[in-house]
Amino acid sequence: MKICLILEGSYPFVRGGVSKWVNDMIVAMPEHEFVIWGIGDKEEKRGKYVVKLPDNVVEIQEAFMDTALNERVRRNSNVKLSAPQKEAISQLIRCENPDLRILLDMFETKSINPVEVFMSEVFLDIIKDFCADEFPFAGFTDLFWTVRSMFLPLLYLISHTMPEADLYHSCSTGYAGALGAMASLKYNKPYIVTEHGIYTREREEEILRADWVVSIFKELWISMFYMFSRFAYQRAHRVTSLFQRAGIIQEDLGCPADKISIIGNGIDVNRFADVQRKKHDGWIDIAAIVRIAPIKDIKTMIYSFSQLKQEIPKSRLHILGAVDDDEYFDECKSLIEYLKIKDIIFPGFVDIKQYLEKIDFTLLTSLSEGQPYAIIESMAAGLPLVSTDVGSCRELIEGDDNDRFGSAGLCVTPMHQSEMLEALLEMSEDEKMRESMSSTGKQRVNAFYNLDGMVENYQATYEKAIQIWQA
Repeated sequence: MKICLILEGSYPFVRGGVSKWVNDMIVAMPEHEFVIWGIGDKEEKRGKYVVKLPDNVVEIQEAFMDTALNERVRRNSNVKLSAPQKEAISQLIRCENPDLRILLDMFETKSINPVEVFMSEVFLDIIKDFCADEFPFAGFTDLFWTVRSMFLPLLYLISHTMPEADLYHSCSTGYAGALGAMASLKYNKPYIVTEHGIYTREREEEILRADWVVSIFKELWISMFYMFSRFAYQRAHRVTSLFQRAGIIQEDLGCPADKISIIGNGIDVNRFADVQRKKHDGWIDIAAIVRIAPIKDIKTMIYSFSQLKQEIPKSRLHILGAVDDDEYFDECKSLIEYLKIKDIIFPGFVDIKQYLEKIDFTLLTSLSEGQPYAIIESMAAGLPLVSTDVGSCRELIEGDDNDRFGSAGLCVTPMHQSEMLEALLEMSEDEKMRESMSSTGKQRVNAFYNLDGMVENYQATYEKAIQIWQA
């Protein structure tokens, strides 16, 4: 079987949990061929992969958002659209229910250039009506450029040849989910959606906090991502998420309940079985396995550690992982300098297994998560942890109704420095508790979060999707 994985902002350009999941899945299924349809933000990343592609990756197609936005064409007054085509474009920019078949026929056939459409008189009339109906008090120019930046990348990606495969599998909704729906429609093949986090809710939170979105248009941006989720959920034959609460949210967002299934992440537990416990050296060493980005809330981590340092001077914080956001990284370093904190270490991208032998416990301060590998790997290595109560973190740490192993760590409220400090102090000072949690974490991972079980579940999901499609 040839499977096309559609990935937005992750593999093979970026390290992180989703990229690890993708690589593990491909390697664990050598009997299948994989096509990677990778969507990145900047053209400068073309060909710059942070991973070695497995041998059964037979094709990779790269697409970049800024390519569409930077393309310039002369205004073409000869662009003509039929009434159904104009209606499809109008409904798209209004985030309603556009006919995907019409959009696909317009742009995938290359009969119409999407950049020319946005510069045409017919589009000017469409957006004038939109402005009059929905944004009578907004600047027309602001609305035009907002709509262009929102929808041109999607139409531009549709206008390029879509990879052909036996089955399509997008690892989020968003632009990747919309493209998955389009490719499935074009080739009449089964389609699966997997969400590691609930993409729509994550983008909603990001947009509400963002300075780069004009306030009056924030609701429009959010509506676009809700619409993209509808595209994906409606076309998908199966929709998976990592934990029960995420499945409930998918249903709330409009996914039919009979399409939803839960498949947790899994790792090669044997790889971490021989990790040695750190020897006593008088220090408390804490590791955060994260991408350095605002969603990981490194600043709360720094503030909380600065307070811990006053109580336990011989403590060290190791922030492991690649820098996702250079500006945010600079802000974090400035905060450390401002607070005059010592013993915060940024070793960069390291061999996690080896590094964990230097660590007493791990820490996660994220504002949003799905089912983080950082927690699963920490538990597999026998390290307790302190984590914010987001995504499935509490379920990972404390278990659910199906297990009675006990607690493998402590959960706190996101962005709550005093709670975080209390948990860090308790974990630092109670060695017997850490030992008990170490044993619990190992048992839970071995029982519920192993790679073989995850792969078997996805094999069954592929087979189920094909059965539904054939029916």
